[in-house]
Amino acid sequence: MSAAGSRFQRLWNSPIGPKTVHFWAPMMKWSLVIAGLGDLKRPIDKISLNQQAILAVSGFIWTRWCFIIKPKNIPLAAVNFFVGVTASVQLFRVMKFQLEQKKVQVALQ
Repeated sequence: MSAAGSRFQRLWNSPIGPKTVHFWAPMMKWSLVIAGLGDLKRPIDKISLNQQAILAVSGFIWTRWCFIIKPKNIPLAAVNFFVGVTASVQLFRVMKFQLEQKKVQVALQ
């Protein structure tokens, strides 16, 4: 058997291989990262502070959890980390926008 066949067979039979939910969960979760990146072009007043806070916190919590569970799931940890980072960037944008809005309101008074 060739080295490529052997690698494929190891991946296929792995506890986090394509025959398991441990493989497909991170594949599907990348859609959250893609959506978050797409939201970078949205007007900031259309971004939900609460939603982004929950995504950031849950992304980082689940990143840690992926290293505790067995089998350790590095692909799931990676996607959760990027969900957290993407949401954190959005949180920063929303909070910056809200602070600027407060400054404008104070200046108008």
